[in-house]
Amino acid sequence: MNRPNSYLLVMVVLLMLVLTSPIKSSWAAGRDINQEKDEIRRMVQNTLSHFYSLNPSAKDAVSKAAGYAVFSNFGMKIFFAGGGKGKGMVVDNKTGKETFMRMLEVQAGIGFGAKKFKLVWVFETSKALNDFIKKGWEFGGQTTVAAKKGNEGEAFAGAMSIAPGVWLYQITDTGLAAELTAKGTKYYKDKDLNK
Repeated sequence: MNRPNSYLLVMVVLLMLVLTSPIKSSWAAGRDINQEKDEIRRMVQNTLSHFYSLNPSAKDAVSKAAGYAVFSNFGMKIFFAGGGKGKGMVVDNKTGKETFMRMLEVQAGIGFGAKKFKLVWVFETSKALNDFIKKGWEFGGQTTVAAKKGNEGEAFAGAMSIAPGVWLYQITDTGLAAELTAKGTKYYKDKDLNK
């Protein structure tokens, strides 16, 4: 096997190992559950601070909503396979209850590179919030959702309408993304962190 094909094979095998490895519980990975919760809380606060600096009107929308969620995601794509993992937290604005969650993304298609981004979900109704917590969320195949502006008002400027009463902001290194590409993404409760 020549050298370029060897590198390609090694990269694909490493990517597949990362993507197919189960998300281990915090204690099994040698981590303290309370420490992991605190890290997620810090990520949420830092993300919201950055988000509000990019879109000041969103602060009012988040505070008046039934609840919100913030996720951090890291993804990788090597040739024909890709995916990512993330973690975050959902907050019920009425009760202050925190629910820790995970996300998993699988992609197909040609590409190469790594991406890191944050997601801020805003749930206008308690039903939308509770459905997200209890049932999670799944984006099939490839869904592209364009940002909404105009008749939705300034509060949700730059947000993507995912479902009635559910808004999503994607924050990249360069600011708010104009569209979201969701490829086989699943959101679900973290059993270990919610004990």
